[in-house]
Amino acid sequence: MRRPTIMDIAKAAGVSKGAVSYALNGRPGVSEQTRGRILAIAHDLGWAPSSPARALSPGGRVGAIGLVVDRPAHSLGLEPFFMQLVSGIETELASSGVDLLLQVTEDMGAEIAAYRRWSAERRVDGVVMVDLRVDDPRVRVVEELPLPAVLLGGPEGADPLPCLYTDDAGAMREVVHYLAALGHRRIVHVAGPEEFMHTRARVGAFLDAAEQAGLGEARSVYADYTGEAGTKTTRRLLATQDRPTALVYDNDLMAVAGLGVAHEMGVDVPSQLSIVAWDDSVLCRLVRPSLTAIARDVVSYGRLAALMLGATIKGGPVEKREVSRGELYPRASTGPLGA
Repeated sequence: MRRPTIMDIAKAAGVSKGAVSYALNGRPGVSEQTRGRILAIAHDLGWAPSSPARALSPGGRVGAIGLVVDRPAHSLGLEPFFMQLVSGIETELASSGVDLLLQVTEDMGAEIAAYRRWSAERRVDGVVMVDLRVDDPRVRVVEELPLPAVLLGGPEGADPLPCLYTDDAGAMREVVHYLAALGHRRIVHVAGPEEFMHTRARVGAFLDAAEQAGLGEARSVYADYTGEAGTKTTRRLLATQDRPTALVYDNDLMAVAGLGVAHEMGVDVPSQLSIVAWDDSVLCRLVRPSLTAIARDVVSYGRLAALMLGATIKGGPVEKREVSRGELYPRASTGPLGA
């Protein structure tokens, strides 16, 4: 079916194309009665402005923002964090008529290529960027395009872009002291990718807190957030003679996989092994025993990111906003050693 045009509306309303343009764009030049009639006809015909046309309008906006997630596509649908983040972004965008363009890539080069293409083709008005890296080249790229952006992460490494972040280090210190109070001494942190800034913050806080608590055998190992990585890493750790008595995972997916390995290897949770997950989700509450976890309001995080990006697109000041840190929710997967 052919898309209705301004000429179709003009014919149906018995007015000029100019009058229709004035009415649809909220400009003076037609009476309020005529404006109302034109808007009603446009609605009945199913007319909507095209993105290219809006990009060429005085405001220059296309009514869409972008989000690129640089993770393996097969694991993305299993990771609740991003589903909740997208839900929050979409909730904020729903009332403004702005669309979300989502793309999944498997390396940073493809992610940067997406930003360049979106900017050149006027596909989006701005982007939400996730997983801030150490010396992140994406910051320079979007600044030079220029493409308005809000970073989830920081504040270190985010300049000159606006950013939204949480105190990962504070939450990690709480986890370590909690496990130490339960009597655990051999604690291993199964971290995310080493190049991520939030991984660096968590690892640094983990090792500092472990040193303060006198946990000489505490250490961090790196993984990639997938269930496969959680399985392989946990199996390797539990196969050692001096196996850890507590594991802290950087996401819920790896923690659930690690719990499965403990069952497989006959290691009882929590009497022989305590498990803590980052980012509480339904996965943590469905397994048995239910997983102790760091809980964050990821949906609200997404809503605030979309709100900040909207302000940035409109030329607002560069903001660096910290949201409340994650809260530790003890459940059945943690307890005193041997209890």
